[in-house]
Amino acid sequence: MEMINKIGRRKTSVARIYMAPGKGNITVNNQELNVYFPFDLHQIVVKQPLALVGEDGNYDISINVDGGGIKGQAEAARMAISRALCDFNEEHRGPLKKEGFLTRDPRMVERKKPGRRKARRRFQFSKR
Repeated sequence: MEMINKIGRRKTSVARIYMAPGKGNITVNNQELNVYFPFDLHQIVVKQPLALVGEDGNYDISINVDGGGIKGQAEAARMAISRALCDFNEEHRGPLKKEGFLTRDPRMVERKKPGRRKARRRFQFSKR
């Protein structure tokens, strides 16, 4: 039985996954998917690549996520699952790439600058 180990990133989140053919069990940080991601939207985001290529329920996936917020973690897991699906079957690469699941989203939070309130927000100007 072949097990694939892949990594996905989004913002400051990192998702490491272990994927093997199975019954469709998905665990995130040793919890069920619907326990770790209680919102339906985040569960759908994690399962998107599987649904797109019609492999939903064919793989057991163990996900370790770290850092960032819940949305970033879900999107990092989506990227890792997409990469693993390409390793299992090279034909999946086309549709996954077309949807943008294999592209690392480079957008990060801009750092706070000195003399500013936030990254770009200035302090209130008083003429007098």
